[in-house]
Order: sequence, then C-alpha cells, then structure tokens
Amino acid sequence: MTAVSRPRGLPRVRPGGWAVWLFVAFFLLNLAALILSVVVNSFGTKWFGGWLPEGFTGAWYSDAWAEFALGDVLTATLEITLIVVALSLLVGVPAGYALARRDFPGRRVVTVLLLLPVALPPITYGIPLATVLYKVHLAGTMTGVVAANLVPALPFVVLVVTPFVEQIDANVESAARMCGARTRQVFARVLVPLLLPGILAAGILVLVRTVAMFELTFLVADADSQTLIVALYGAAFTPGIRAAQAIDAMAVVYMALSAVLLVIALMFVNPTQIVAQVREAPAE
Repeated sequence: MTAVSRPRGLPRVRPGGWAVWLFVAFFLLNLAALILSVVVNSFGTKWFGGWLPEGFTGAWYSDAWAEFALGDVLTATLEITLIVVALSLLVGVPAGYALARRDFPGRRVVTVLLLLPVALPPITYGIPLATVLYKVHLAGTMTGVVAANLVPALPFVVLVVTPFVEQIDANVESAARMCGARTRQVFARVLVPLLLPGILAAGILVLVRTVAMFELTFLVADADSQTLIVALYGAAFTPGIRAAQAIDAMAVVYMALSAVLLVIALMFVNPTQIVAQVREAPAE
C-alpha cells in the first residue's frame, strides 16, 4: 500500500500549537471585551442589564472633565513627562555612549545596577525613595515627582541607547577626529544624527512609562502634582459617590493617550533593537 501524500503548501500544525493559538485567541477576545465594555459604559446613560445600555450620551466626558479637573491633571501630566524625558535624554544619551564605547573596571556591575530599577517592581524601591524625598522636603511637589520618575527613566534610556551606539562603526568617529573635529563636535554633528532613531525611541518610551507610572507618582505627589493615572485611581477607589460612567470616561481618555503614545513609539523603534546583539568574534 502506498502512503497518502500530504498536499503541498499546507503547514502541519501539532495539537499543542492549536492549543496555544486557542489560548491566545481567548485572551485577546477577553481583553477586547473588557476594553469595549469600558468604552460603551462611558457613553451609556443606564446599563443595569442586557448587552447594551438603554441610551447613549457624551455628557459623561464633560462631567468628568469638570469633576476631576482633567484640564489641570493633563497639564501637570504633560509638564512632568516632558521634564522627565528631557532630563533622561540629556544625561542618558552620553551615559549610554560611554557604556557602549568605554571598557572600564566595574562595567558589568554598572550594567546590573542600571537593570535593577527597570526590572524590579517600582513599589520595592518606591517606599524608601519616597521616605528620602519626604525627609528632604521634595515630596508633594512637582520636583519630587520628577525626581522619583527619573529613577527608572534614566537607566531605561541608557539601556535603550546603548545598542544603537554599538551599531555605529567606531571608524566613523575616528574619521571625524582625523578631520579635526573635537569631541563635542563629533557627538553633536556625527553621533546625534546617527542616533536620532534611538533617541526618539527612548524618549517616547520614557514618555509612555512616565504616563503609566502609578506607584512612584502616587507615593510623592499631591493634588497639584498628580498625573492622570493617579487621578484615575483616586477617582475609582477613594471614598465617595461618583458615577461609574464618568470614571470610565476618564479611563477612556487615559487609554487613548497611552495608545497614541505607544503607536508613535512603535513608528520609531523595532522592539528587537532594544536588546543588544551579541557580536561574533572575527575569524582568525
């Protein structure tokens, strides 16, 4: 008997592969349903039963804007994030260059120390950090919020920029120096244009992280320096009677802001570029 040949062009999928795809589809379906329910409820009048609310209105967004002072909150969020991004890039880009180009004693220790604020949950070091900021009277101010957010943001910029620096041939810098360029000119006119995709990626990703950073901001912020995520948690969990539709409208504003920032970030960076590639040793 001859074996029945399998039609060409049809990939063979194992039972385990089907299980993984079903699990992923189930997860995405639940995630989409969760987000969609929040969006629908933010426009609904009454929703006590059934698949859809009894009616739809956009008044909850204006109510949330007035009740939760979203204008002031968004202004504070924008100011804090822009300051954190600017300071992180100003210090992190030269530090990433030094980490990529210089081989100094303790380099691996410095790399591990930079990984700690990024890898550890913020609450693990947030409470000691907030205690220090309260002792130096910076907590409850915008300066304290910026200082707290710089702790994970600055190492993140260094770790993102370092692989981009490693992809640039060092001979480009040597050629610029041979032509008479000084270190500042090499960095400003040669390296920065070549590093622009990495700088933009690091800046936008830090912006997304700062907008989403709840723990550190919550521990040191006051009513005038809280960001949108802290105001959202406060509206949802602090005592008092508030309309669920208004809270959901505030959540939709936060989701839209985060989604826009994430889409912009993905336009400038491939996530695989963040991981430094291991260079192969040249063949002898």
